[in-house]
Amino acid sequence: MKARLPQGYGGGASNLQQLARQAQKLQEQMGELTTELEAKEYTASAGGEAVKAVVTGKMEVKSVEIKPEVVDPDDVEMLSDLVVAAVNEALRAAEKDKSERMGKLSGGLNMPGMF
Repeated sequence: MKARLPQGYGGGASNLQQLARQAQKLQEQMGELTTELEAKEYTASAGGEAVKAVVTGKMEVKSVEIKPEVVDPDDVEMLSDLVVAAVNEALRAAEKDKSERMGKLSGGLNMPGMF
């Protein structure tokens, strides 16, 4: 007695070829999106815009701007905290954008190591 698959689940090699084409198309789209995201810049500020950080989609710090009035030689720790806060916020924005856009592309499918 032969086991039968429901309609649309058979086909063997042709279904595998179709699946491979879909996977290749998804991989190409993810590559294009990755390139696009890496070229983007994300900006965040801290301390009421006293410190502004710009990072790229590659998660690299591009620039840090500090307003002169917040530079206090007696309180370097506060300035350091503001720089760290601005950079971290910009990195979070970049990561959030990447996660959301990749999630839309993959339909929410979790693919570890892909992005």
